[in-house]
Amino acid sequence: MITTRLLITLLSALPLAAAGGEIYGKVSLGGAPVGADVTVAAQCGSTSYPAVTTDKAGSYNLVVAETGRCLLTITRAGLSTQLAVASYEDAAQADIVLELRDGVLAARRR
Repeated sequence: MITTRLLITLLSALPLAAAGGEIYGKVSLGGAPVGADVTVAAQCGSTSYPAVTTDKAGSYNLVVAETGRCLLTITRAGLSTQLAVASYEDAAQADIVLELRDGVLAARRR
């Protein structure tokens, strides 16, 4: 009886541990896709997620385990910038526009 209760309790907590989602989108610069030369990494809470490289269309896809505020680090040609986004249980789209001003890379949501 106790084993059954323990098993039910553990199984009901499993969806909470697996909560999280996906952050995806496209990265552009000067109105055009950046191509396959940009990396996007995420920091959600205390967890860091490794960088993924955009594909030839400038698309990226990160899978994160947490929901809430995440900080994306976008790197292109040795320059980096950061952008805050929200992660939900479902997928969250975050299209990013990069701008290069006086040698400084900046990012904003599109």
